Amino acid sequence: MSSPDPIPHPVRLVVGAAVVDDLERPTRLLAARRTEPSALAGGWELPGGKVDEGESPLSALHRELLEELGVHVRLGAHVPGPRPGATWALGDRYEMLVWLVEVIGGTPEPLEDHDELRWLELGDLGAVGWLPADLPIVERLEAMLRRPSRT
Repeated sequence: MSSPDPIPHPVRLVVGAAVVDDLERPTRLLAARRTEPSALAGGWELPGGKVDEGESPLSALHRELLEELGVHVRLGAHVPGPRPGATWALGDRYEMLVWLVEVIGGTPEPLEDHDELRWLELGDLGAVGWLPADLPIVERLEAMLRRPSRT
């Protein structure tokens, strides 16, 4: 006798921000080091968080960045993921929408869920240990933000 299929859990939407120093001519990307949960502590990620019930993804993005980093941002391009709806998989229970953003108010500080922030040069995005779920997003960002050199 086979066991019944596990009860599927609904997928929860998460938003993420690829914080760059300048939307038109980015040279750096902000990485945030997690403090919790313990399984993710010490890993680097793009800041963001869960979309609350009844909240739009963009409202959640602005709220999360204010709560986590103390900043207001200007929205840039969506960073399309490979899943339906252009999302990125975060395990089997979450999927994430990601946008490029630029800080227009405040100075990023690790206020919640992080203990360190680091600006990374676009040519050195591998300088930190990205969480496995964020790594494909960072790779896509690197390709999107790469500019041909001007000589």
